[in-house]
Amino acid sequence: MSDATPTPESATGSAPDSPDFDTLTRDIADVPAVEVITTVAVHLMSAAAVNLGLAEGGEGHKDLDEARKLIHSLGGLMDASATEISSFHAAPLRDGLKSLQLAFREASEVPDEPGQGPGEKYTGPVFG
Repeated sequence: MSDATPTPESATGSAPDSPDFDTLTRDIADVPAVEVITTVAVHLMSAAAVNLGLAEGGEGHKDLDEARKLIHSLGGLMDASATEISSFHAAPLRDGLKSLQLAFREASEVPDEPGQGPGEKYTGPVFG
């Protein structure tokens, strides 16, 4: 057993050299909106790919219900941010979204009708 007396920092779980809330807020404020949007989109794409079974060891993580939600959310984000981010940023994200939609259609035992798949509310029907 240690005879060290807990310090206020160790009692709260934060280290003395960890950034405070004001520092974190300033750091977030310095990040351009387009970077936040694209980062969120990439996270949604990655999570959807894992849930489609496209990651290493894929079938063990396959969950089409979760993939549908993530792809639909990505479609909504892309639709909502279309006028806010440039084509330079949007084009690869749209391509990734379409690839995920096609992979979802392929992975489904009973594919959705055209225009009814995940995210197609925002993108329109996706065809190979």
